[in-house]
Amino acid sequence: MPYFETSTDGTRLHYVDYGPREGRTIVFVNSSYFGTEMWEFQMLALAADGYRCVGLDRRGHGRSDDVWDGFDLDTLAGDVGALLDHLDLTHITLVGHSIGTAEVVRHLTLHGSGRVARVALVAGMAPGPARSADHPEGVDPALIAAGNEVFRKDRPGFFADGAAAFFALDRPGNDVSPAHVQYWENRCAGATARAANALGDLVVTLNLAPELAKIDVPALVIHGTHDASAPIALTGERAARLIPGSTFHVYENAGHGLFVTHADRLTADLREFTSGR
Repeated sequence: MPYFETSTDGTRLHYVDYGPREGRTIVFVNSSYFGTEMWEFQMLALAADGYRCVGLDRRGHGRSDDVWDGFDLDTLAGDVGALLDHLDLTHITLVGHSIGTAEVVRHLTLHGSGRVARVALVAGMAPGPARSADHPEGVDPALIAAGNEVFRKDRPGFFADGAAAFFALDRPGNDVSPAHVQYWENRCAGATARAANALGDLVVTLNLAPELAKIDVPALVIHGTHDASAPIALTGERAARLIPGSTFHVYENAGHGLFVTHADRLTADLREFTSGR
């Protein structure tokens, strides 16, 4: 299995590398709780089409090390950059989902776009849902923090109770079998408690609006109208407005789990965007 160690603290991170090495390269950055398996429907299809698809298991997630430190956004973004350096990847499309979009944006802020040709923010938390001086319409940070405390006390209950909203199962066309829902609940539980709690804390103060405005590569923003985890008005719509020249695709009836419910459409959009068409 492919692993590498970070130069900052020696954390051993797992990654996958699918498809031909000479193909156009897409690097996937995961949501909270999930490992690279969350991109099953995108990575396998795109690799079969000749794209090189690389995915990183964030520290404390998937098959990467269970560690205490390094869950600040700078270190997490640095881990993404370390993967790109390890594989010497260039001219990539960098794709993030949920909190992974924050790591994508911070990577560009810290390391620039030397290795990155395009970015795609899918159901993103960026720029951040919380209320701030420049985002008075946001959610009260105290409410997010209170939700994090509920999560700490019963993570399995949180995942089970939130599954229907995550996939927007009450909306037409979002057909996910009970067995498949259970599979994703089980995958969520694979993240360590330390990692899961720390990422929840990041969201309380997340404010990437100034950084989004400085993105200097083509950007695709994809968001569902019924995203309960990252409401579109607070996240996707703002991201699309803030990023110069961005392309915004709205998925009607999609929730946060659109990588499953709208898998084929997401794959097609990423294929077209990566190809530069």
